[in-house]
Amino acid sequence: MKDLSTALHARRTNSLYRTRQILDGPQGVSVSLDGREYLSFCSNDYLGLANHPDVVAAFHQGLDRFGAGSGAAHLITGHSRAHHELEEALADFVQRPRALLFSTGYMANLGVLAALAGRGNRIFEDRGNHASLLDGARLSGARLVRYRHADIADLTRRLESASSADSVVATDGVFSMDGDIAPLPALAQTAAAHAARLLVDDAHGLGVVGPQGRGSLAACDLGVGQVPILMGTLGKAFGTFGAFVAGSDELVETLIQEARTWIYTTAPPPAVAVATLAALRLVESEDWRRAHLQLLVRRFRAGAAQLGLNLCDSATPIQPVITGTAEAALRWSTALREAGILIIAIRPPTVPAGTSRLRITFSAAHTEAHVDRLLDMLEQTLADTNHAEHD
Repeated sequence: MKDLSTALHARRTNSLYRTRQILDGPQGVSVSLDGREYLSFCSNDYLGLANHPDVVAAFHQGLDRFGAGSGAAHLITGHSRAHHELEEALADFVQRPRALLFSTGYMANLGVLAALAGRGNRIFEDRGNHASLLDGARLSGARLVRYRHADIADLTRRLESASSADSVVATDGVFSMDGDIAPLPALAQTAAAHAARLLVDDAHGLGVVGPQGRGSLAACDLGVGQVPILMGTLGKAFGTFGAFVAGSDELVETLIQEARTWIYTTAPPPAVAVATLAALRLVESEDWRRAHLQLLVRRFRAGAAQLGLNLCDSATPIQPVITGTAEAALRWSTALREAGILIIAIRPPTVPAGTSRLRITFSAAHTEAHVDRLLDMLEQTLADTNHAEHD
């Protein structure tokens, strides 16, 4: 049995220990921690909707109508009119026949993969995939085969060497730690050529990219025929909570019958569904949020290039600055926090060893002045780091 004290000590020694941040107010670009205000660049609230007055008002209306909790699983008495209306709206939004709500994206990915694959099957996954996709493959009982990040040739070789049918190819749409977009058209073509189902986790793409924020698949004009399984989350660009899987009627009915992480869990509070429906309308109608995000990203990348910072190749609101070691990431994060800027250090095992980073994320609620302040503080931190290394 693992010695817990020894394991925790090793994490601290190796700069891998994790701590929680306790916020004293709502989510936003300015957050309160321990009595101090910080300019935050580490939230997934990409469109600034988590504390939007329309979304908050809808949440209150949902509470007044449906109460605080759902009380049961969807298949018992937990599936409310609010859930059903949101599923229908999400299906229309992503232009697919059906959508099914899950409590979290993690549970959605575990439920889908376990329902569609098992012993004797193979699940092919990008090495940059989110942990939920990797864990879903492992828990399904299928054989997990990982291919090099965004490498179609490597995936093709591995698919051609597979001896079993009924394979699944799973990928992030927008990769959560690097911010780059998967080569989706080539993935769809490759999966189809080998009779494999393609699952795209578009948690960080929906609301942010594509026409009306319909996601990375819509940006590539890929429909249900090319990508039969779409997973999206509601706690990022939509600013609320939960997730959904969208696809054919047969896919959704299969998940209702067989996805254990959907069947055996309490449905989300209906009020959350009401709030999410209000957020969805803002995502669809307010294109200025995405346009402003792109302006901020371009401004940041231009300034970061002038500073010589090591960025990932990303055009999305996820803009990681690679520091290399976990120790360096913690030093940068601490220095920025002392200057009033909150950015969390991302370290192994979340990212590979040697690629620890500051995962900077932008929101439509940020201003150009916020970006300039961040660049100034990064320049100062870089200068202090270089000075310390030469002492």
